[in-house]
Amino acid sequence: QVQLVESGGGLVQAGGSLRLSCAASGRTFSRYAMGWFRLAPGKEREFVAGIGRIGVYTFYGNSVKGRFTISRDNAKNTVYLQMNSLNPEDTAVYYCAADPAQTYSDSSDLYDYWGQGTQVTVSS
Repeated sequence: QVQLVESGGGLVQAGGSLRLSCAASGRTFSRYAMGWFRLAPGKEREFVAGIGRIGVYTFYGNSVKGRFTISRDNAKNTVYLQMNSLNPEDTAVYYCAADPAQTYSDSSDLYDYWGQGTQVTVSS
């Protein structure tokens, strides 16, 4: 089992950048593929980005490709989401999640562990 804690959210102007972090507890972090999802008011939860166990394989949702970058540091038990060129449509609560089965999926149903989320608000 792993516990996840997100940080780094906040208020930023359109065109700006933020970096989210997700710190994991336990010694098994490197066994999990990881993902970022987001949930905006009135919308369904959306896949943002995913990364394999050692950080070589990454994949993104269509709405963030070319603007967001996911990475991880297994020595620090942390996964990151660098968000550039933010726009108001990126406003949401962002969650990190762990996929122990390494399905490399964009489906939230396949992620077993979730953080509490961090709010990102982009003003126009």
